[in-house]
Amino acid sequence: MNPVYFDHANSTPVLPEAVTAMQPYLNQQFGNPSSLHRFGDPPRQAIEQARNQVARLINAAPESIIFTSSATESNNLALKGLALAHQNKGKHIIISAIEHISIIEQTRTLKRLGFEITTLKVDQWGRVDPQELREAIRPDTILVSVMHANYEIGTIQPVEQLAAICRERGILFHSDGTAAVGRIAIDVARLGADAYTFSAQSIYGPKGAAILYLKPGTRINPLIEGGFQEKGRRAGTENVAAIAGMGKAAEIAQIHLPDWRKNLDRLGKRLYQELPTRVERIIFTGHPVNRLPGVVSMCIEFVEGEALLLSLDDTGIAAASGSACTARTLKASHVLLALGINHAVAQSSLLLTLGKDNTDADIDYFLDQLPPIVSRLRSISPLYARYLRGENPYEFKAGQNHYHEEN
Repeated sequence: MNPVYFDHANSTPVLPEAVTAMQPYLNQQFGNPSSLHRFGDPPRQAIEQARNQVARLINAAPESIIFTSSATESNNLALKGLALAHQNKGKHIIISAIEHISIIEQTRTLKRLGFEITTLKVDQWGRVDPQELREAIRPDTILVSVMHANYEIGTIQPVEQLAAICRERGILFHSDGTAAVGRIAIDVARLGADAYTFSAQSIYGPKGAAILYLKPGTRINPLIEGGFQEKGRRAGTENVAAIAGMGKAAEIAQIHLPDWRKNLDRLGKRLYQELPTRVERIIFTGHPVNRLPGVVSMCIEFVEGEALLLSLDDTGIAAASGSACTARTLKASHVLLALGINHAVAQSSLLLTLGKDNTDADIDYFLDQLPPIVSRLRSISPLYARYLRGENPYEFKAGQNHYHEEN
């Protein structure tokens, strides 16, 4: 059995066409794109071609595309760059409780700089209530950041409504679209976002390239200074090969997305329908309807998540429990906790993110391999033993070990 890869949210295989597009800039076309001589021309042209390709994928103007090195850098540029550029209007920022760690962590820095942060709660499906946003806005609010879709539970946010509320109040709106691009069609003009993030590795492009869409005319402070690349918004010599690969991947994604989505929808529905017939006590997480295709998230009660992932890996199945950026922390997911899921249950999370090349044979293999793994892990689970004795497995009793977490 060939390895089965169900971790496309964290990285996708690079398209052969993208690799081909990158190759000239790894050897022959080595010039610096900022050079005035002829060696700089092909790399500079490759960047501009990629800018056009990426812009078309999200229906944006090419000049609105800023190339960066990762979605994390784009999120940092968006939040800090916009906050610092507009702090004369106020120092209040709003985010949601289930943002990627690259948004949440930088709020600590912003607080040290005198900004105030309000974190919006989400409902049991992980959705932000637009009315909650209305009520959280203050006269000094300058920026709101809510991701388009959650990378971990697949829930799609009502981004158009949220952006419209911000627009009414003259507040900038940023959305992290890393999980969404490549799975659903994106039109930043229709969404009404002032800034939008996504990376090459989410659309079958290479690591090392990402973009921040910035609505034309929006002021932003650069985080990296020292050059005038990207019109002074992001200094540093461009990663030409990765950018060229991202451009080609964007071009191909635009053409094939409807077919990719059809396959993701079909295989994802198979998992939702067949998993409960193979394994008891599965809790699916995320919105049942407004969710990304091919993202199947769940908690399998009485199973320790890390042990489950390692056991699946032994059978050749690659899955995840959340974002790769937090995979080694051993903490319960802040996303699942924000949904109100019990702490112990949140430790049993399993995330399957399918890709365009997954097949029914992959699903069949996973459905065959999972039940015996779950049975083995439950056989050594104290929580499962309590459950079998008819006790409340999640009731804490004095003197017993329980999970400790830092917020």
